[in-house]
Amino acid sequence: MTALIKDCTGAILAGGENTRMPVLKSFIDVGGQKIIERNIKITRQLFKEVFIVTNQPEYYSYLGVTLLGDVYDTRGPMTGIFTALLNSSSNWLFVSACDMPFLNKELIAYMALKRDNVDIVAPVTNDKPEPLFAFYSRRLLGAMEEAVLAGRKSLRGFLANYRVKYITTREIETMDPGALSFVNLNEPADVDVFLKDRDRMDFKRKVERRGICSV
Repeated sequence: MTALIKDCTGAILAGGENTRMPVLKSFIDVGGQKIIERNIKITRQLFKEVFIVTNQPEYYSYLGVTLLGDVYDTRGPMTGIFTALLNSSSNWLFVSACDMPFLNKELIAYMALKRDNVDIVAPVTNDKPEPLFAFYSRRLLGAMEEAVLAGRKSLRGFLANYRVKYITTREIETMDPGALSFVNLNEPADVDVFLKDRDRMDFKRKVERRGICSV
């Protein structure tokens, strides 16, 4: 059994516009289970306190997880992270996105060990940080609120101004070969690339049913 990560809350961001996917991304089936359900299960194994940040609570209330709506009407992951930090009872927050179906517990636990003397812990893939699979210190609350109110939405730009421990590709590969933790299902083409045959067929059936119902 994986030990809980101390002094840290887990948050799943489920506030995206979903404009490129014909069905709700977090409810795509992977291995016979909805992504959001898979991710909640993993997050609960790692963190005592768990949030879903969403402006569509009607979809997620059945999960029995604390739901948070954006504090400010400024859409984007920066606002979601700020909202979760503001409500967290911990000094640290781990953030992931609702369309990431392959979260790796070992990698998350490893990253948690790297929080000393930094404000953020974030992996790097393809020479770019992954801000939606990262740890954020509560010390960033004021700076993040300022960025949200100023309309600065770039998380990678935000990271550049603070103390960040970057987890290298070599480190990632030892725990998560292929860096699957960072896969996002943003559009139907991603389903074809990353999901197995059965899941792809289930996805296509859902899309077809939605098309029939919308006629």
